[in-house]
Amino acid sequence: MSNGVYALILAAGKGTRMKSKHNKVLHQVCGMSMVEHVIYQLKELDIEQIGVVVGHQKDQVMQALGNQVHFIEQKEQLGTGHAVMVANEWLASKQGTTFVLCGDTPLLTADTLQQLLETHRNGQAVCTVLTAIAEDSTAYGRIVRDEHGKVMRIVEQKDASDVEKQIKEVNSGIYCFDNQFLFEALSQITDQNAQKEYYLTDVIEIFNRTGRTVLPCTVSDFREIVGVNDRVALAKANEILNDRLTRYWMQQGVTILDPHTTYIELKVKLGTDITLYPGVHLRGNTIVEEDCIIGPNVEIEDCHIGQGAHIKQSVLSQSTVGQGTNIGPFAYVRPGSKIGANVKIGDFVEIKNAIIGDDSKISHLSYIGDAEVGKNVNIGCGTVTVNYDGKRKHKTIIEDNSFVGCNSNLVAPVTVAENSYVAAGSTITDNVPKRALAIARNRQVNKLDYIKE
Repeated sequence: MSNGVYALILAAGKGTRMKSKHNKVLHQVCGMSMVEHVIYQLKELDIEQIGVVVGHQKDQVMQALGNQVHFIEQKEQLGTGHAVMVANEWLASKQGTTFVLCGDTPLLTADTLQQLLETHRNGQAVCTVLTAIAEDSTAYGRIVRDEHGKVMRIVEQKDASDVEKQIKEVNSGIYCFDNQFLFEALSQITDQNAQKEYYLTDVIEIFNRTGRTVLPCTVSDFREIVGVNDRVALAKANEILNDRLTRYWMQQGVTILDPHTTYIELKVKLGTDITLYPGVHLRGNTIVEEDCIIGPNVEIEDCHIGQGAHIKQSVLSQSTVGQGTNIGPFAYVRPGSKIGANVKIGDFVEIKNAIIGDDSKISHLSYIGDAEVGKNVNIGCGTVTVNYDGKRKHKTIIEDNSFVGCNSNLVAPVTVAENSYVAAGSTITDNVPKRALAIARNRQVNKLDYIKE
């Protein structure tokens, strides 16, 4: 038998119980679609190629997954056996082993798949079925074993005898097959049943009739095999995976004060000695370096947070934050921002597509957009970079060691040169030279005796 390993993910079904205009397998669990979770785990193994069977809303699935997999179209949904049959042209000529999996099992792990593959190879089986022990096995096919512990057949609830209904070992719908024997057996199954469908499980009895070995491989955690069919199950899957992720990071040296209100997506990376307060959401490809304090009530997506930063009650997206920087409360850091080290971004400050140099301070109620702010700059309360003229965005530059007084407007494009001052209340429309004080406001006029007694 060749060592070639392939995977076929079944993702053609309608998923009507989800009650959604989106394909079921594209619903997200901890920031990643269910089918991408399956692909992500498969990529931890030595898989030569992954195929995905698409049908209902195929364009959605194909666009979401892109060129990382091979697509096979199932034009009519005629059962699980038929879904594998349509992959005949892609798979039948490949020597080796194929995983057949469901696209709605986001809790499945690479460790379990590796165990399944090793059981299959070590037992020289033509088919190995991933099984689990279920407290309530009503919704699953029962695994009927022979006296040697091999799988004789899989019996559905409606066809099970009273004795078989007592079996707690169930079929996950996840298998390893020898490619050659799989397609030989598939050519023999029929749709002669009440549903007029081709069942993949029918190949088990065909293998047994021809004296070939079918083995079970029992997963230790039943939750890994549970398919997500509705919104209730989707919420449960999010809860289980988030619990798995928060436990993992706590074991890696992260303090999470309340794991039940802390949400960490799968691709997030965390350093040691981080403290996460309640209400923290870490999403996408976020990286948080060691010694950071995050929260409470912080959302960070696709950001790199430097060592020792402190962020509270704020939202950050697609940006970088330098070491030792303090952000919040109630700050908004929008995409494209690069905030340096030991910076202070205070309450009700919005930063958008801006570079903020080391040791600078923007402490209160300011908007800094499409700007370059140098090192050791102080931006006073109520400062606005006026970046939009109604058609285009323009850039503001504030160079090192400059001071911008409160309630100032910097009308871009404009540059405030290094070591210069902008007086409070100014509207700056011209460049400010080095070491200058720019005052752009009307003189104060006091009208004496204005109020009559």
